[in-house]
Amino acid sequence: MLELKGRSKSITVYPLSGMSLLDMAMKHEIDWAFSCSRGTCARCRCLVEEGMEFLEEATDAEWDRLEQSELEQGYRLGCQAVIKKGAGAATIKAVNRPYF
Repeated sequence: MLELKGRSKSITVYPLSGMSLLDMAMKHEIDWAFSCSRGTCARCRCLVEEGMEFLEEATDAEWDRLEQSELEQGYRLGCQAVIKKGAGAATIKAVNRPYF
């Protein structure tokens, strides 16, 4: 199960492995802040409240844009946080938390 919370809408769907959290938000018309979808703007920053173990490791773009303390707290870039293959029965909860 994937629960995404945007600014005014949230959804619960089954996660599709290989897709990013931003891809899933866009697919389901969630009001998820983003500008570039490449990891350079950091507007798609989100807090993963549950299920971090079902996401691929942080990318170089995330290490470049987020502070280590943010990564330790569970923040990721939605465009870079990809659901692991085989995470079909996973529970992942993420909330869009842009800087501005």
